[in-house]
Amino acid sequence: MKRILMLMSLGALLWHTSCTTQGEEKHEEEVEFLVTSPARMDTTITEEYVCQIHSINHIELRAQERGYLEKIFVDEGQYVRKGQLLFQIMPKLYEAELQKAKAEVSFAEIEYQNTKSLADRDVVAPNELAMAKAKLDKAKAEEALAEVHLQFTEIRAPFDGIIDRFHVRLGSLVEEGELLSNLSDNSKMWVYYNVPEAEYLDYKSNVQRDSLMKVGLLMANNKMFEFPGVVETIEADFNHETGNIPFRATFPNPKGLLRHGETGNIIMGVPLDNALIIPQKATFEVLDKKYVYVLGEDNIIRSKPITIAAELPHIYAVQEGIDVNDKILLEGLRLVRENEEIKSKFVEPAKALSELDLYAE
Repeated sequence: MKRILMLMSLGALLWHTSCTTQGEEKHEEEVEFLVTSPARMDTTITEEYVCQIHSINHIELRAQERGYLEKIFVDEGQYVRKGQLLFQIMPKLYEAELQKAKAEVSFAEIEYQNTKSLADRDVVAPNELAMAKAKLDKAKAEEALAEVHLQFTEIRAPFDGIIDRFHVRLGSLVEEGELLSNLSDNSKMWVYYNVPEAEYLDYKSNVQRDSLMKVGLLMANNKMFEFPGVVETIEADFNHETGNIPFRATFPNPKGLLRHGETGNIIMGVPLDNALIIPQKATFEVLDKKYVYVLGEDNIIRSKPITIAAELPHIYAVQEGIDVNDKILLEGLRLVRENEEIKSKFVEPAKALSELDLYAE
C-alpha cells in the first residue's frame, strides 16, 4: 500500500513540474520586446569650454607726477563714478610753479602792452612788437603746462567702476608712472574661451551671417549665471600648437556678481542638422565600443557596432553603423542573446524619443 501511495505522489509531482515548465516556456514565448528605428531630426548638442572672465574695461591707475601721496579719497573695493577724485599727490611744488608761471604771464603782458603803445607811435620797430608778443605767448604756454602738471597731482576715475587693492599707502613717495591701483568696469563682462578647429567650422557653417549665438556661463560654484551672453568676436588666427581659436562672449552684469579674473565654463549649443538620433538606453558597450541590437526580417537580433557623433542628455547622434530603416532593440538588452529569435512590438521613433528628457528640437 505504501509503495502504491509513493508511486501516486511521484506521478503527481512529475505532472505538476511538467505543467509548470510548460507554463514558463509558454510565458517566455509570449514576451514582446520593444523595437524602434533611428530618427532623422535637427537638434543641438551642448559643448562646454573652460573660460576666463574679464571686465569690459580693466585699467591700471598710475601716478603721473613724482611726489608724496598726500590723500586717498576711496577704499579698496569701492564703487566710484567717472571723474571722482581718487588720489592726491602733494601739490605744493606744482602750485608754486603755477604761481610763478602766472607772474611771468603778467610781466610779459605788461611788456607787450608797453611795446605796442610805442609801436603805435612808430617809436619802436614792428619786429620789437612781434618779439614782445612771442614772449607773451611763451609765458602763457608755460602757465598752461604748469596747470597740467598741477592737475596731474589729482588721479580721477576715467569711468565708473570698482577700485582694486592699493599698491601704495598714504605718505608713500611715488615715482612718475608708479602703479597705485586698478579700476574695473564690470557693467559688462568679456568671457574668453578656446574652440577647436572642427567645432569652429561647424559653428560658422550653421550660424547665419551677422547673427549672434547665445551662450550660457557655468560659474565656479556649478550654478548657471542668470543672464545669457552672446558671441560677438572671434580672433583672426588659430593657435598652431593647440589647434584652437579664441572666441569672446559678452555677458551683461547688472547685479555685479561677476568680477575680473574669475573662471568658469561656457555652455554653447552647436546645431546638428539632419542628425541620426537614437536613445542611449538602446546601446550597450563592449571594450569601449558602442553596439546596438538590430532586428532582421527573420526576427533574429544581431549586434552591430556604431560610431557616436555626439552625446546629448539621454540620446546619441550616430555617425555610422546603422541607418534610418533599421529596427533596433529599445529595451531588454540584457534579456536577449546574439542571434536569438524574438517577438517584437514596434514603437514609432517620435514616441520613443518623446518619453525621454531631451533638448532636441
